[in-house]
Amino acid sequence: MYTTSPSNSIFRFGVILAVFAATGFSCKAIFAKLAYRHGVDAITMVCLRMLFVLLILASFSLWRSKATLARRDYLALIGLGLLGYYLSSVLDFIGLMTVSASLERLILSLYPTLTVLFSVMLGGAVLTRRIKQALPITYLGIALVVYPGLKDTNADWVGIGFILASTTCYALYMSLSPKVIARVGAMRFTELGLTVSSIAIICHFLITHPVQALIQPLPVYGLAAAMAVFATVLPIYATAAAMSRIGASRTAIIGSLGPMLSILLSIGILDERLSPIQWLGAAIVMLGVWIVGKSHKS
Repeated sequence: MYTTSPSNSIFRFGVILAVFAATGFSCKAIFAKLAYRHGVDAITMVCLRMLFVLLILASFSLWRSKATLARRDYLALIGLGLLGYYLSSVLDFIGLMTVSASLERLILSLYPTLTVLFSVMLGGAVLTRRIKQALPITYLGIALVVYPGLKDTNADWVGIGFILASTTCYALYMSLSPKVIARVGAMRFTELGLTVSSIAIICHFLITHPVQALIQPLPVYGLAAAMAVFATVLPIYATAAAMSRIGASRTAIIGSLGPMLSILLSIGILDERLSPIQWLGAAIVMLGVWIVGKSHKS
């Protein structure tokens, strides 16, 4: 998959970045569920989130660059920005309106496998021995964690379809991004991609909602701001930087930590509890992530 092998220090730093990204993304569902308690709808919540993202980017002038990109890179950035953080976000937030947190986590946990498959089919990636070992172990752990919570779930199939479509969009984004990142750089890729997705969701909101819908209770603004910083900007930067160091497949598999971390966060925030079998599943997921992060030489 790579022309040269990264050094061990670069590889380890990439793994740390991927874990950090998974931690940040795991907060998203928690923030969304807390915001929905105040009556905000999905599109408005995503719009508020991306407005804060634009403010963050503009405050640091991150998306302004004097260097000129090739036409194909501009097109790629627009396409990936729409795919990764516009379509996937909108579809996921709509699904969360009717799908339980546990079921959403289960469906989203499919994205590492999809990313690996898309990377092989579309990006010419090679499945290493460690990745082949880690995939079944990781998904066994995820199944043990989320299955007990599905017994009482009554989500409709429309909501399930939205979450599945979101997962597919994000997996495509992950598998198609590394080549563009290699050409334009991880930081610039993230800045321009976020700008594209932010503009897209704001246009979506203005077409479908009155501007007055942005008037929400103060806690909603706080949750949107927290989501923009801790569950959007920082983890997206970390994901792009991780992919540039360890590749999309490894980054995606390490992202399997996300559902586990979401559950751990929900224990204290949403009063959820884990059974002994779920704790076993969490430990198995950690084992799978450890396998893929142990070495890049096999």
